[in-house]
Parts: sequence; C-alpha cells; structure tokens
Amino acid sequence: MTIKDIASILKQNDNFEILTHNYPDGDCLGSGYALCMALRQLGKNANVITTDKPKSFGYITEKVDEQSFEPEYIVSVDVANEKLLGINEEKYRGRINLCIDHHGSNAVCADYCYVDPNAAAAGEIIYDLLAELEVKITVAIANCLYTAVSTDTGCFRYINTTPRTLRIAADLLDLGCDSDYINKVMFDTKSKRRIELERDILDNMIFCADDKCAMIYTTCQMVEGMGDDETEGIASIPRQIEGVKLGITIREKPDGEYKVSARTSGDIDASAFCARFGGGGHPGAAGCTIKGTLEDTIAMLKKAAEETL
Repeated sequence: MTIKDIASILKQNDNFEILTHNYPDGDCLGSGYALCMALRQLGKNANVITTDKPKSFGYITEKVDEQSFEPEYIVSVDVANEKLLGINEEKYRGRINLCIDHHGSNAVCADYCYVDPNAAAAGEIIYDLLAELEVKITVAIANCLYTAVSTDTGCFRYINTTPRTLRIAADLLDLGCDSDYINKVMFDTKSKRRIELERDILDNMIFCADDKCAMIYTTCQMVEGMGDDETEGIASIPRQIEGVKLGITIREKPDGEYKVSARTSGDIDASAFCARFGGGGHPGAAGCTIKGTLEDTIAMLKKAAEETL
C-alpha cells in the first residue's frame, strides 16, 4: 500500500472518525487533527475521537468543532495496538477500516494498513498524504504537523530525527507555523507542581545493571490533580544521565496497572526490551503495560535490564 492508495481510499469515502490512542501526545493529536482539517477542506465530514484533550494542546483542538453525522469510515492514526484505544477499545475493536502509523510493532487489525517505521512521527506520513490529496496546508494544519514531528523527536534531539524530518519542519516554518509558541508550550514551560514532581522522581530514582540503567516511577498519589500535559516528557529524564543506556519510566494507572516507557541509546533496542512484556514501539523508544505491584514491576524490569545490558 502506498500514500497514493491511502489518498484514493479517503477520496472515495466520507463521514470519518479518526481515532487516537489513550493519553494522547503531540504526534497523535497533531496528526489526527491535521487529517481531520484536511478531510473537511475536501468537503467531507470528519471528527477526531480521543480519550482526553490535554489543555496544553488547546491551540490544536479548540477551533475544530465536532460535527454531527453518522460515521461510516474509521481511521486510526499513531495507534500501534487496539489496546491503546483505552475506553474506546471495545467500541472500535474490529471496526477500523484504515490504520496509519509509524510503529514497526504495529498490530492493529484493519482493512488497510500503512505503516512506515522509518518515519520519525506519524505527522511525517500525514504531511505526505496531504500533498497527495492536494490539500492546502493552512497555518492551523502546519501547527498540527509541527507539533507532531517536534514532540515525537524531542524537539529534533532524539535518534529518530532524520534529514527528512528537518526538511518537513523547515517547510512548515515557511508555511507560517507558530514554532516559537509551540516550542515554548511543549518544551520550555513547566508548572510549579511539575517541578515538585521532578524533585520527588529524582529522590526515588533507581539504578541497576552497573548504572547503565536508570529507572524512575510515578504513583497515582504523586500525580494527583495533575493533567497528562503536566507529566509529558518525564520519560526523557533517566536517559539524560551520563552513562545510562536504558532509561525506564514506570507510571501507575488508576486501574492498578503500570505503564512502562523505555528510552535507549546506542545499540540497545527499546522495542525488543518492551516486547518481553507484550509491548513494542521503536528501537529508541517503546512501551508496555505490566500488572502487579510496584515492587514486583520494578523487580521484573531490573532483571530484564540486567539481562539486556
């Protein structure tokens, strides 16, 4: 399947629901809303379905009012597994018509799938798709796509950043995206509560595998009253430590499960590491979910880290 094939499918259908994963980040929201606005520009009905809309992404979502229509075609964007749909999983499982993603471990069951693991973000795929659809990239769409590619590359610092990523970002700047505002909101603004959380995280940091692995965690109590946008980017903390090749972030969820994020450098495959626990992702960044106590989760991850490193 090619980008041209996807464009043809979208042109032939209407009344779209665009799915994003739970705890939505800049890539899935930016990609989803860019696609939504593009489809509306073509005269089609489209809505983005998400479990939450963090307030920091208001500049993306606030001007895209929900339309009223009977959905006919379901598209998932930046969703590597139907389990990541969260509360929407039961409703949409087995109903996805088109899956657009950049995770090599993608396991979504859809009528059509387009997965490009070489894309730094799903936003890169949507950028190509809009060109094929001959859609005008407005400032609003450019802001969405810049958010997508910048957040999934850590403001172009992560190993997944490619020359193509930078060329796309440059084009979006030429098209008028407000990079100053987006960079400020996404990378340079922290609440007082966030600073206090980082202090607690650092106080409880765990090292193993001869200090080549650093592990941090947050409990529900630690993040009580905080929005997902306030905790965004925490997973990058362990990886910033000199000598650390594997950074692990454990986040307790209200249902008692623990969401695990792994970030690596060098020749350590984060996706392979998380696959040991039923997860996946990219070589440099991946995730999984573990059931059990925090102590057991830490012990399992320690053992796996020492075997990996």
